[in-house]
Amino acid sequence: MKILVTGGSGFVGRYLCRELKARGHSVTALSRTPSDGDLPGGVEKAMGDVTAYDSLVEPMRGQDAVVNLVALSPLFKPSGGDGMHDRIHRQGTENVVRAAEESGVEKLLQMSALGADPDGATAYIRAKGEAEKIVESSSLRHVIFRPSVIFGDGGEFVPFTKKLAPPYLTPLPGGGKTRFQPVWIEDLVPMLADAIEDETYYDGVYEIGGPERLTLAEVAKQVHSSEGRPMTVLPVPMGLAKIGLTALGSLPGAPMGADQYRSLQFDNTTDHNDIEAFDVTESDLTTLGEYLRSR
Repeated sequence: MKILVTGGSGFVGRYLCRELKARGHSVTALSRTPSDGDLPGGVEKAMGDVTAYDSLVEPMRGQDAVVNLVALSPLFKPSGGDGMHDRIHRQGTENVVRAAEESGVEKLLQMSALGADPDGATAYIRAKGEAEKIVESSSLRHVIFRPSVIFGDGGEFVPFTKKLAPPYLTPLPGGGKTRFQPVWIEDLVPMLADAIEDETYYDGVYEIGGPERLTLAEVAKQVHSSEGRPMTVLPVPMGLAKIGLTALGSLPGAPMGADQYRSLQFDNTTDHNDIEAFDVTESDLTTLGEYLRSR
């Protein structure tokens, strides 16, 4: 197959391009500033921006499938404000779908997020929900993935945890009770590749999580313990956390803001872990602790 991966030079994109290439596919990684980076030999590079439709037309020609990975992180406040989520996720997806339809692409894999909902609590979740609606109403055969937080070499979940929850005496909103279901990048990527290759995965939505449901406090303790640092949680009432993060968000260059506070009010876990659709069980998956100890 000829496969175009938008956001191919990003965290998930680099791993997926490597996996697809190893399976014998012709792979093109599209990004705004293409470079060799960690891409394997033989992966083509194309310059394009999902917010600029015209830049997608040429790279899309002749492709059998497209994987849309371009995304802003929900963990940090976008430098251009929360409106950037709509621009990148909704409008960007609209451009990708239109270019794919007009180029005769047969299949689209859309990377979404757990809880994606046009009426959701955060700009990120709302934009992801709107993007899903665009994909589902298209003429393309499509697969939508909704993963929990993804960890691995080059990922931002562990660095984010260190930033939000420093070691020793650690103030955490609500005592750090928000739950996550971290999934290792090298467990997730083969499922993505299977979904692209196999026509069994057709017009489906798959919620994907790791083998454990961990609170933010548990994640932080594992991260710091792996580096030999102790941690004692100092619970911060959610009301105070809201005031603090909202005030922080008004400062230029601040990494977190009100949307990040709102994201900590609901769990990032699956209702039903759909890994079974890929002949995988939770016992097959790598835990966060196993990954941290192996580094």
